[in-house]
Amino acid sequence: MGGIEFFFWLLLGGVFFTYAGYAVLLLLLRPFYRRSRAAAVPTAPITLVIAAFNEAGILPEKISNTLALYDPHRQLRVLVVTDGSTDGSEALLQAFPVRVLHTPERRGKAAALNRAMTHVDTPLVVFSDANTLLNPDALQRILAHFADPGVGAVAGEKRVQHGTGVGFAEGLYWNYESFLKRLDAGFHSVVGAAGELFALRAALYAPLPEDTLLDDLALSLHIGQLGYRIAYEPGAYALEAPSASLADEEKRKVRIAAGAFQLLERLHWRRLLARPALAFQFVVRRWMRWVFCPLALPALLLLNTLLVLGSAGPLYSWLLAAQITLYALALLGAGLLRHNRSFMPATLPFYFLFMNWCMLAGWRRHRRGAQSVLWEKAR
Repeated sequence: MGGIEFFFWLLLGGVFFTYAGYAVLLLLLRPFYRRSRAAAVPTAPITLVIAAFNEAGILPEKISNTLALYDPHRQLRVLVVTDGSTDGSEALLQAFPVRVLHTPERRGKAAALNRAMTHVDTPLVVFSDANTLLNPDALQRILAHFADPGVGAVAGEKRVQHGTGVGFAEGLYWNYESFLKRLDAGFHSVVGAAGELFALRAALYAPLPEDTLLDDLALSLHIGQLGYRIAYEPGAYALEAPSASLADEEKRKVRIAAGAFQLLERLHWRRLLARPALAFQFVVRRWMRWVFCPLALPALLLLNTLLVLGSAGPLYSWLLAAQITLYALALLGAGLLRHNRSFMPATLPFYFLFMNWCMLAGWRRHRRGAQSVLWEKAR
């Protein structure tokens, strides 16, 4: 039983560290790495880029929200890319003081961002998704971080509207993720900014391969490997509606997971390891979540069962009972979410297992080459 016990505790320790121990470690280290923000605020003009595909239904609200962003210090230029849209988005935008780039061909978000950046002539650029609304002082808060020359980019906070079961589940996840990003930024750098609200020094942008699925994470890693930090500003947030159903959320999660494995396949590990702090964060916050934990969870159930059948001791019986309870609650949570309802004790374990299941499904899709950059949007 010695070998089985060793691997059981190794896997259990890895899962615990990934989802809880890492945060505890950074909290313990927090007194030693407090950062002070520079007082001066950059006043250079900025460009806000929105890549939108068939978003005519929400673009007027998005553009009105963008133009109303309070910023007395700088000129705001808005650039919208509607490539491939067939719903009249480009004509609709003629009523607004924004610049529109449009071609009939749809080549994906990475291609849209690459094209947009050839028209950006401001030192700072902000990316925001079409289906999100920003708080009034988001730009002021997020761009103040660029007073620090060591900051190459700034991540805003993603918030999900509640009101539905799926929205509650997504909100739980993003609240947890936002907490970890605060710790990440304090320790060294945010590992991956969310594309809903992401600002960077335009000179640091590197054109992305057009089939890139996770453009925000690819850009984040590129900037980190150049030696710059990505700061985090929770006071600047993008508010997004949740997926319409659990099936839509699964579609979105699996696509993101496929993009994660695409990124791992293309990652330059030597360049990453040359930045030890960033490499440590990436391994725990990404690699262990994407690769280690989805495989460790079923292995833990199997090893725990073998240990109980081998009479390894009462501790393993309690641990197996805890695992079975977790899965039973997750089944209940799945049933509730399929009717767009939630119940915290069931929703939380379900969403935890659901994310890991989607990673496995995303890996399979990536290996089959079945994930196109021209994905079908989740409702």
